[in-house]
Amino acid sequence: QVQLVESGGGLVQSGESLRLSCAVTGFNLDEYTIGWFRRAPGKEREGVSCIKSSDGSIHSSDSVRGRFAISKDNSKNTAYLQMNSLKPEDTAVYYCAVGHYYADCQDPSDFPAWGQGTQVTVSS
Repeated sequence: QVQLVESGGGLVQSGESLRLSCAVTGFNLDEYTIGWFRRAPGKEREGVSCIKSSDGSIHSSDSVRGRFAISKDNSKNTAYLQMNSLKPEDTAVYYCAVGHYYADCQDPSDFPAWGQGTQVTVSS
């Protein structure tokens, strides 16, 4: 059974950090692309960061590059998103998703399996 469960969201102040986790069952993360997306109120879903299974490369959006870091532990089949220097504009529901081998990290349609999301709220 395919299941993705995110955890680690919460309410923090600007400049603080959070670490999101995504526990995956039903997929082996070393065979699939894993990505983090977010949806802020009134905005489209945005690709945040992903690790591509095709070549192991990491891709991050301009808005989070240098502040957020994606990683995964294949032995635990778990992915992480370390978020530092958080800003109020990072407030959103964050989702992890599993994508196919050549998934485009910015294209949600390349990711067929999704978690339920975890809320991140950053106060100023």
